[in-house]
Amino acid sequence: MRYVSPAIAAAFLATTALAGLNPALAVDETFETEKGRVQVTTFADGLANPWGLAFLPDGAMLVTEKSGNLRHVAADGTVSEPIGGVPEVDSRGQGGLLDVALDPQFAQNRLVYFSFTEPGEGGNSTAVARGILSPDAGSLSEVQVIFSQKPKLPGTKHFGSRLVFDNQGYLFIGLGERSEREFRTQAQDLDSHLGKVIRIRPDGSVPEDNPFVERQGALPEIWSYGHRNIQGAALHPETGVLWVNEHGPRGGDEINIPEAGKNYGWPVVSYGVEYDGSPVGTGKQQAEGMEDPVHHWTPVIGSSGMAFYTGSAFPAWQGSVFNGGLATKDVARLELDGTRVTHEERLFGDLNQRIRAVEQGPDGALYLLTDQSDGEILRVYPAEG
Repeated sequence: MRYVSPAIAAAFLATTALAGLNPALAVDETFETEKGRVQVTTFADGLANPWGLAFLPDGAMLVTEKSGNLRHVAADGTVSEPIGGVPEVDSRGQGGLLDVALDPQFAQNRLVYFSFTEPGEGGNSTAVARGILSPDAGSLSEVQVIFSQKPKLPGTKHFGSRLVFDNQGYLFIGLGERSEREFRTQAQDLDSHLGKVIRIRPDGSVPEDNPFVERQGALPEIWSYGHRNIQGAALHPETGVLWVNEHGPRGGDEINIPEAGKNYGWPVVSYGVEYDGSPVGTGKQQAEGMEDPVHHWTPVIGSSGMAFYTGSAFPAWQGSVFNGGLATKDVARLELDGTRVTHEERLFGDLNQRIRAVEQGPDGALYLLTDQSDGEILRVYPAEG
């Protein structure tokens, strides 16, 4: 969890509390949850299919729109014009401008990282670029691509791609396997980036202790493999270990804890079946040498953004991990005992909104991105009384 000074957090809380009283909000509803009453209000609206969200040190946010716009959202909910400097994106289908993350040393270098669908020879693929955010948050400069998924292929599905920095400053990138049957078997191939978790340094170089650095024919950026389409990722707040969620086919959305060099099974094994009802791969759910998920959903939730809750606004939620649901249009709150899921609660389904991202704010509230052409940032905080 990024450090935010008490003064910034207090100012942000005061500003957002005032925003929460605005009677013109598109959403302003109270929900009874297992841990108490919460209020869900619109913090900002007018966003076109927002995908990723990152909090700035002053409590403002950077938000991506799938069409290719990066926007600054002030602490009072004001949405900026598009930030300049974002490269061309291929926004067809599931592609576009995707996740956004701040450099661990953002306060000193103002570096912003973002993933996007990069067009090129042969089709497209997921790429990650970084650039320096101007002091007024109006533009990015010195933009450079630090990672580009190989190979580029024709298609508009399964690009991933969440970005997470670990506590050592390495950047993890969760990728998809591009969906089509003729491509997706490359999730098992170490000479392809499809269906992989990638681990690189902030400048794009490869850490010497990546698991396949010394293996001939393997791409050295690979951390783990056998993934389908990673849509959520977060660091466990106590262990500092990466957790991800990924879409299954018809059944079998998964939560995995990617470990160095390990194989997570797709498309050989799955807890789901093909969309036509036929078996996936071997038709089995498990196989020797392939890791089981720590949790799976069948039917699927359409898992998306993931966040561990550590804030003080909801003491009873501390330690829970939240996962957005695109298909179920809700948020799944999971309680944990170590790596074992012991309980699940579904939240906010009455809003009937596809939830693309879940983030904890510096005020301890949860922030949700709704995936629609007139998308919103929703703020979840304790209800009065």
